[in-house]
Amino acid sequence: MTGKPDIAEAADKVREGAPHGAPGPSVPAGEPEAPVTPVASVGSESVGAPPDGGPGGPGEGEGEGDAGMAEGRAGVAETAEDHERNLEHDLEQLTAKAEKADEYLELAQRTKADFENYRKRAAREAAAAQERGIAKLAKELLPAVDNLDRALQAAESDGGPQAGNGTLVSGIKLVHADVIAALARAGIERFSPEGERFDPQVHEAVAQIPAEGAESGTVVEVYQRGYRLGEVVIRPARVAVAA
Repeated sequence: MTGKPDIAEAADKVREGAPHGAPGPSVPAGEPEAPVTPVASVGSESVGAPPDGGPGGPGEGEGEGDAGMAEGRAGVAETAEDHERNLEHDLEQLTAKAEKADEYLELAQRTKADFENYRKRAAREAAAAQERGIAKLAKELLPAVDNLDRALQAAESDGGPQAGNGTLVSGIKLVHADVIAALARAGIERFSPEGERFDPQVHEAVAQIPAEGAESGTVVEVYQRGYRLGEVVIRPARVAVAA
């Protein structure tokens, strides 16, 4: 490959008019010779190329590229951090809402249990109030029932109904039966414990008498029948107990 000295020598020969012994073009007299611009040799460096690090050179471009990449990476990192913070915030809100929902569920369950207990308690109290009302009414009616019992016993002890009194006795029996039936419909039951073992919970002993063939502590005679409403004794039976 021809270098710069060869080019300069060839140019000098052209000016002299005898390049390598061959006739060259003649230059008219009085005209200046045109300057010959040296041709850059073909090599590793180019003519007119800016040095590294100069304006427009690869150094400046690479620096700007690195800065852009760094800014892009910083933007991506910042976006990821923002996204992570948003996720954490959403997770905290969901956790708080879940805790609130659990609290409301527990409150609803407690309220339901309290209402169920109140309903059962109210039902028991209503039933107890109804029983107390029935028992109170029965206590008011029992003296009249006892009087009817005595009237019937007196009529039977006189040897049966006499002339002119048969209708009266029949009427007393009818009234007595109706009252006992009405008490039964209200759940009131009367009992006569003759022959049973004396129980102070349902019996009232008014006398203790010797009785042949009867075990001691056994009811041998009933002076007044007892009445009860279910398991509740409205009035205990008045009895005589064997000695």
